[in-house]
Amino acid sequence: MKKERFSSAAVREPADKTWSNCLRVDDLILISGMTARGQDGETLLGDTAYEQARVVFQKIKDLVEAAGAHMDDVVKMTIFVTHMSDNTAVWKARQDFFSGNFPACSLVQVAALAKPEILLEIEAVAVAGCSRD
Repeated sequence: MKKERFSSAAVREPADKTWSNCLRVDDLILISGMTARGQDGETLLGDTAYEQARVVFQKIKDLVEAAGAHMDDVVKMTIFVTHMSDNTAVWKARQDFFSGNFPACSLVQVAALAKPEILLEIEAVAVAGCSRD
């Protein structure tokens, strides 16, 4: 087994390298929790749950592709929301990025995320090549 770290121009890398945004071990790809923060780590990209979810799904897509896989290779997601009522907006954004067999998914309401204006955080697991016919 070989562990490789991947990044994307759209995803801010931690300055101190205390975590990895994307790791690939053989065909298993693990994506850390992504939020809609911009490259500066402060600017929030999107005011609504739908807008933030689209930003996050795009980050996940970029990372999965950087690791040599496709969005349809995502098999599991955990979505953390600060308001359960945002679930409809998150599902709508998810439909913009997935089709066919959607990934298994957990939706969890949390008391807070890193900043009060961050409405959601999503982590994902993919298996490279599993979406091939």
